[in-house]
Amino acid sequence: MADQSKKNNTPEIFELNNGSMQVKISNYGATITSLSVPDKNGKLADVVLGFDSVDPYVNGLAPYFGCIVGRVANRIKEGTFSLNGVDYTLPINNGPNSLHGGINGFDKKLWEVVGHKKDGDKPFITFRYHSTDGEEGYPGAVTVTATYTLTSATTMRLDMEAVPENKDTPINLAQHTYWNLSGHDSGDILDHRIQIWGSHITPVDQHSVPTGDLLPVKGTPFDFTEEKRIGERIGEVGIGYDHNYVLDCPDQEKDGLKHAAKLRDGESSRVLDLWTDAPGVQFYTGNYVDGVVGKGNAVYGKHAGVCLETQGFPNAVNQKSFPCVVVKAGEKYKHTMLFEFSA
Repeated sequence: MADQSKKNNTPEIFELNNGSMQVKISNYGATITSLSVPDKNGKLADVVLGFDSVDPYVNGLAPYFGCIVGRVANRIKEGTFSLNGVDYTLPINNGPNSLHGGINGFDKKLWEVVGHKKDGDKPFITFRYHSTDGEEGYPGAVTVTATYTLTSATTMRLDMEAVPENKDTPINLAQHTYWNLSGHDSGDILDHRIQIWGSHITPVDQHSVPTGDLLPVKGTPFDFTEEKRIGERIGEVGIGYDHNYVLDCPDQEKDGLKHAAKLRDGESSRVLDLWTDAPGVQFYTGNYVDGVVGKGNAVYGKHAGVCLETQGFPNAVNQKSFPCVVVKAGEKYKHTMLFEFSA
């Protein structure tokens, strides 16, 4: 097996290729930089927003393109929480809130490559990162692993695990790829169609933090319980969708995972079925992407991609009614996503 326990001190891009799909992933932020899958005619296209080299990621030009975010994904209100009688203060980097683990979250860290099989049957790569006690204000040291595996011709699985070593701590990892099934350089995703297996969202305040309530989506612009065009009612939700859906609509399971979403591009007939064991999914329509120059000098504008970030609920550490995101010392956090492509 190639590259076992390779200690990487420099940002690189690694490849997984099973003959049907090709994925490029960097050890900087455990970031998917490219993912190519066939359309109905067998033509490959790269369906994720990103850059050709690691430099723009390292230089902070990516609005979370393709990375794993943590220690806690999404927003923590006013960057504060209390745990076991101790008050913690986090860096503020999104209005009055702390977003995606803070200023230097897991997306801006160099992960160690501890296993890599480039091709053949079930190519995979495993990354490991050790987060120190007090990093970005969070309590306790945590060891995190993320394994990307091409499990079949056009399916990729991501297994994320984290173990707090000496203190209880909140953990909520999310994969932040921006998808455009027409191809990363094809314009906006408003004509993509989506179905989300959630009948409620967690409505937000003016700073995009959940209020603690659950809002039924029926009859609202947030209702994607049946497949519909993303752009159909997007004008009714401000600058676009950036909301957590409660995955509460039972459907068939796959590998013990529940159906989170189905994303479909009519032009290429590419479909992404997303499966997860997380309680929620952030549906984000790239509202803040503005003239980013990406791969092949493609210019990514507003709504150039859609993110489907399966996760614990935003600000759950401060909302006792939300599923708990605190992991006790010595216990294991697990989060699996299955990306199933078809055409």
